[in-house]
Amino acid sequence: MRASPTGAAHRDGRRERSSRGVTMNAMKKVLVIGGGIAGPVAAVALRRAGIEATVYEARVEPRDHEGFFLNLASNGLRVLKALGIDVAERADGFPAPRMVMWSGTGKRLGEVANGLRLPDGTASTIVRRGALRRALREEAERRGVEVAFGKRLVSYEAFPGGVVARFEDGAEAGGDLLVGADGIHSRVRTAMDPAAPRPSYTGLISVGGYARLPGLAPTPETQHFVFGRRAFFGYLVREGGEVWWFANLSRPGEPSRAELSGVPAEEWRRRLLEVFSGDMDLIGEIIRATRGEIGAYPVHDIPTAPVWHAGPAVLVGDAVHATSPNSGQGASLAVEDALVLARCLRDLPEPERAFAAYERLRRERVERVVAYSRRIGQSKAVGNPLARWLRDAILPFALKRFASPDAHAWLYDYRVDWDERVA
Repeated sequence: MRASPTGAAHRDGRRERSSRGVTMNAMKKVLVIGGGIAGPVAAVALRRAGIEATVYEARVEPRDHEGFFLNLASNGLRVLKALGIDVAERADGFPAPRMVMWSGTGKRLGEVANGLRLPDGTASTIVRRGALRRALREEAERRGVEVAFGKRLVSYEAFPGGVVARFEDGAEAGGDLLVGADGIHSRVRTAMDPAAPRPSYTGLISVGGYARLPGLAPTPETQHFVFGRRAFFGYLVREGGEVWWFANLSRPGEPSRAELSGVPAEEWRRRLLEVFSGDMDLIGEIIRATRGEIGAYPVHDIPTAPVWHAGPAVLVGDAVHATSPNSGQGASLAVEDALVLARCLRDLPEPERAFAAYERLRRERVERVVAYSRRIGQSKAVGNPLARWLRDAILPFALKRFASPDAHAWLYDYRVDWDERVA
């Protein structure tokens, strides 16, 4: 396919600059594929490094009310603050530095810190996914980043000194580098490496929704988690009685998203009430009080990807190391990637060196988090009665020893010093 005149002119100009030995500091444009979480943050970080970036999003328009909620951990919030982005208030966040664990019978098993408070008091925050995406997109646009919708990537072509991306609508875009921030089912990843691993099904499906129980007391700064007889349940209660909840159900055979989305909300209510029968009465009350959509999706991760970058293209976030939501770290790892990548491109003159440094600085950490998150998921749905009894008996001691703030410092006390140069 022939490049557009604009792309061709850009390519010719880049070849001329390359022939003169100009370093990365002269780079003009990066194509960021994906407008979710990693993409807009990467664009903001790149602009801070003096690099132009444009975000290309597959959706034809913003879907700011799509999806449910996620945890934005303190390590991710620290990165956003380093970029001058404060999303907690703009995305109507619910600060939740505490996680209280219960057995299905109502026995309190213990408490776990959800991250570490930042020096200004900021704590890990639960936000609606759509509100977070909107806040990050608007912040990127406020800083001069163009966000183009309806640009679903088909392929990209590398050439000496640049890259051209081609989209389903027939449009093309030329740039110096391409950042794949297009999620767990990344087209950039498969184009970069046709042998790249597919997302791995964890054996769990996640179901969630919103309920309203006016008489239910709020849970300030706290999420509650219940290890039920057959499944795992999590919830928080906001002022006014709005309940945000989710459930993790064991499902040996991998269902498709289409299969799960085709289940009506009333049917999900019936199934969930059956699954949680015999557990805490509150769970049933929340499920019955749920009105509107009940969403469901299979939980995947990518334990490791052999190829993080090739030529002028590089991957960030879920596109290269998707983690299951069990650790609450998916969004935070994505924004960490964005800042580290921008530092590397700022400080190292050649893309290959910058990408190699980025992978070196990130691979060990993210793979450890993915593995840790999968282990947590394996404890959520235990069908054997004896195994459940052992789990509930051991958890109070395990939480005190292995889930303390000190034990989780490796996870939450991660820092990216923007002013430190990358070696």
